[in-house]
Amino acid sequence: MNINVDGEGYLVDRADWSPEVATEIAKRDGYYISDEHWKFINAARDLYDENAVVPPIRKFAKAMEVDAKYLYELFPKGPMKMICKVGGLPKPTGCV
Repeated sequence: MNINVDGEGYLVDRADWSPEVATEIAKRDGYYISDEHWKFINAARDLYDENAVVPPIRKFAKAMEVDAKYLYELFPKGPMKMICKVGGLPKPTGCV
């Protein structure tokens, strides 16, 4: 599958995102997206659509009513980085 990504693996054009693209990006990074992962990926996409900004990890965890530690268990390479990359969102800024 040909996916147009930047040097760090984030989609260049958010409109190119699909669940299949997300699965391929995750596969390239060496992990599988479970239903639990999808719950957070889709929620982050919804929040981005509402606010046009990627939320910081603490705000995201609070919005999802989970402990941030749980998100680090699911997304060990950095929750917001991984969620945004697979979710077709811009690279998060600040502490992630």
